[in-house]
Amino acid sequence: MPGPTTAIIGAGISGLTAGKMLNDYGIPYTCFEVSDRIGGNWAFGNPNGYSSAYRSLHIDTSKHRLSFKDFPMPESYPDFPHHTQIKSYLEDYAEAFDLKSNIEFQNGVTHARRLESGGWELQTQSGQQRHFDLLVVGNGHHWDPRTATFPGTFTGDSIHAHNYIDPQDPLPLADKRILIVGIGNSAADIAVELSSKAYGNHVTLSTRSGAWIVPKYIAGRPADKYFKTSPHIPLSWQRKVAQWGQPISAGRPENFGLPTPNHKFFEAHPTQSVELPLRLGSGDVIPKPNVSRLDGSTVHFDDGTSSEFDVIVYATGYNITFPFFDEDFISAPDNHIPLYKRMFKPGIDDLVFIGFAQSTPTLFPFVECQSRLLGAYAAGRYRLPSDEVMEEVIVADQQKYTGHMLDRPRHTQQVDYFIYEHDLRTRELAAGMARAAELGAPSWAVPA
Repeated sequence: MPGPTTAIIGAGISGLTAGKMLNDYGIPYTCFEVSDRIGGNWAFGNPNGYSSAYRSLHIDTSKHRLSFKDFPMPESYPDFPHHTQIKSYLEDYAEAFDLKSNIEFQNGVTHARRLESGGWELQTQSGQQRHFDLLVVGNGHHWDPRTATFPGTFTGDSIHAHNYIDPQDPLPLADKRILIVGIGNSAADIAVELSSKAYGNHVTLSTRSGAWIVPKYIAGRPADKYFKTSPHIPLSWQRKVAQWGQPISAGRPENFGLPTPNHKFFEAHPTQSVELPLRLGSGDVIPKPNVSRLDGSTVHFDDGTSSEFDVIVYATGYNITFPFFDEDFISAPDNHIPLYKRMFKPGIDDLVFIGFAQSTPTLFPFVECQSRLLGAYAAGRYRLPSDEVMEEVIVADQQKYTGHMLDRPRHTQQVDYFIYEHDLRTRELAAGMARAAELGAPSWAVPA
């Protein structure tokens, strides 16, 4: 029997993996994509304007951790593939599982309204009105730039890392005094690129919280090969071991002139970079604390110093945004969106979110894991607990994954993939199947 008619918003990694798993269960679906291509953030130069990839971007997670379980990354790929190789991998994934036949390109969802009787009415770019039983949201969360605000006014040029392509685009960045605000992976990459002596720039890196820098290689192997948390040992113990070992493997940030982090290792997302410590140690990048105020071309810092700049690059993260929902229906103020298992909103059982997490070590196997649960759910083989139970679990899971971390918008969706996947595979899926056997499938689902 056919399953519920299902709509997927977005054809990035979340939408593609969701579609693949729905296919596995024989669930009919349509994927709505605003662009003319798949890949989302990994489609460099994506005409939808949502890609944050820059020309020199290599992924920070090794291919060994990045691969989908049912579609390994080619052995010929380097340890840390370039964005063009990630896009090619996604193209091969879509071809292998015939995913493009279900995608409507250049026909994104402009508005989604839940009907009183259940189900969804979708308005699309083409002006159509479509109806579906189940809605899957996978529009990503690294496309709506979040910019820091400081007192005063800066009279030079300002851009967000989202818009950065290379040293010529969108601004000519040679022989400039450049301030980069932020110290995440994008900030590190851009600082390294712009501080090359070939461009003649004077590059300064400003950070509010400081950061722990982790290497990409340890003992000649990708560092993330050594990283895997265990569900059988308290996470606090595992963090203490990592905090003890980090200075030995990578050194303290102060060794490179960075401010002392205001947090312990793993209490904020670490920055992965081989080259940033070298550029800092070579004097090519000047570290500074947080900006205190702007005054024309002068930027003042918390340590009482000031410098003149031509350009500010804000590498300050992204907002979680749902432009197709009415804001009073569903939104994520300060990037908070409480979801059961990072997927389900209590009280709306015909809506599923995929990929809304800052997953360590990477998002790829995380969305694949979520999509497996989605497939079982759409087929009526998994059922949610009561709203009251979901609310309790949401609070407990948030404490487990983020209770030890800095209270920042970039950490609201932090999750440990290994612990999360073990929970879904060994507990949640089995419990949901037992609930479905006892209570039957949800009213909108037809068992496939």
